[in-house]
Amino acid sequence: MLDGKVAIITGGTRGIGFATVKTFLDNGAKVVLLGSKEESVNKAIEELKKINENYEVSGAYPNLSDLASVEETFKDVVDKYKKIDILVNNAGISAMESIYDYTEESFKKIMDLNVNAVFNCTRAVVNYMKKNKGGVILNTSSMVSIYGQPSGCGYPASKFAVNGLTKSLARELGKDNIRVNAVAPGVIYTDMMKNVPEEKIKPLINTIPLRKIGKPEDVANAFLFLASDMSSYITGEILSVDGAARS
Repeated sequence: MLDGKVAIITGGTRGIGFATVKTFLDNGAKVVLLGSKEESVNKAIEELKKINENYEVSGAYPNLSDLASVEETFKDVVDKYKKIDILVNNAGISAMESIYDYTEESFKKIMDLNVNAVFNCTRAVVNYMKKNKGGVILNTSSMVSIYGQPSGCGYPASKFAVNGLTKSLARELGKDNIRVNAVAPGVIYTDMMKNVPEEKIKPLINTIPLRKIGKPEDVANAFLFLASDMSSYITGEILSVDGAARS
């Protein structure tokens, strides 16, 4: 579904990002995965090569909160592949602090990675996509961007912002044949969820109409659909992948 496409995926070393990298590779894309550290990036690439040594995958670890750092990395990608077809803004962090305990530093940290990094990566890629007569930008949102959550207000606030960027940029960039969409995952079985005791997971599952927790591959498949030509007339959408869960 992505033969010949070049994709950059941020937060690609684990969880949803790693699953999306693998899914794109399985569908013929060349992928540059971005992570926060050289060690984690190299480890992810090593794991992928064990799965399929023919995967065309490489990595980098720019500071996503710094536009100049992002621009340098994206230029390197274009120098190597001559284009960037797909950008997946997946890197992010969550938090659950009460507003009574929330610090200015904590709020700034979550906004830097969840919002500023999305802007920086988008700003760095749009000129390449315009020159290439089009492209796809995909953002990781969250179900809490729609329903909020009872604590950790910085996280849903950041994802509300991601939704705003998604819808506004879709309207602005449509004339350049650049589609912009987001995926809003619900409760997904990532490494963080693996550490949650089973006695807490069972009641959680009972609140989800589909009566199961999602897999990273479920979200990756949504990204695949939105990245492919199968969604060529879809832009400005926030696709929920949550089993109809409500936070």
